[in-house]
Amino acid sequence: MLLISCPWCGPREESEFQCGGEAHIVRPTDGAGLSDTAWGDYVFMRKNPKGVQYERWHHAAGCRRWFNVARHTVTHEILAVYRMGEPPPEVEP
Repeated sequence: MLLISCPWCGPREESEFQCGGEAHIVRPTDGAGLSDTAWGDYVFMRKNPKGVQYERWHHAAGCRRWFNVARHTVTHEILAVYRMGEPPPEVEP
């Protein structure tokens, strides 16, 4: 089980959280002008790297706030935790 450090509540067990997917995806400003292919890419296509991924997490069984996590997708190691709106930190895999 992962131990995730909520920026507001401190370290908690993974079972208290829900992963919200890849972080830092910017919504297109001209949604009406996008082609179906471009809109589909925005909605469905994600990086899914083998290595460091920046993800959104929700502390569902705690403070109910959202925050970002830098996690290694192979080892599941949590490399950084930071609040929404903060820039992603540079992390070493």
